[in-house]
Amino acid sequence: MKFSHRLAGLTTVALVAATLAGATLAQDKPAKAAAKPAAKSMSFFVTSSGVGNGADLGGLAGADKHCQLLADVAGEGKKTWHAYLSTSATDKAKAVNARDRIGRGPWYNAKGELVANSVDDLHENAGINKKTAVNERGQVINGRGDTPNTHDILTGSDSQGYAFPPGQDTTCGNWTKSSAEGSAMVGHHDRQGLDEKAPSKSWVMAHPSRGCSSDALRSSGGGGLLYCFAAK
Repeated sequence: MKFSHRLAGLTTVALVAATLAGATLAQDKPAKAAAKPAAKSMSFFVTSSGVGNGADLGGLAGADKHCQLLADVAGEGKKTWHAYLSTSATDKAKAVNARDRIGRGPWYNAKGELVANSVDDLHENAGINKKTAVNERGQVINGRGDTPNTHDILTGSDSQGYAFPPGQDTTCGNWTKSSAEGSAMVGHHDRQGLDEKAPSKSWVMAHPSRGCSSDALRSSGGGGLLYCFAAK
């Protein structure tokens, strides 16, 4: 009888010890790291190069093709890419607004950084600047103070992304001119200019180009670069 009691006591002690040991191990075991949220895929970039013929992009179709090709090389070719460009009304066609052809958002750069949540957000509180307006490879685009300066991005649009009224050339002949004649509205991706006035800081409507040729675009700090957005 005494032996049975002693055996029961030893069993209880062993169980308690095992329980305490398990609790200690559980406390010592490091907690699993919280799962990181999935990185957002690229849906916005500035082209790493122009089409190569000044502001003659081959119209909107040629500009969109350029965006699509660069996105494809970057591994994002399954999306439908459009260039942020407006065109002016003609006798045969209505005006096209840049803001109406880029989808609904949100848009993220190649680093997964949010640029804007919606079309309205893009034009009121855009997170576009030299740090975020990177190219399709996630590389920073030269801005004011760099050599060469390529901060003039072709847009042909007013500050809200709309086409200008007919009668003035703000799109280099709807993106078909590459001569010294004509002009296109450009924006500053780095939000810097000659002064502190609003246009100098606009990523959409900073100033007109000095012409439509490659040399004319370079003369004011441009390289024929485009903003590209994933519309779908």
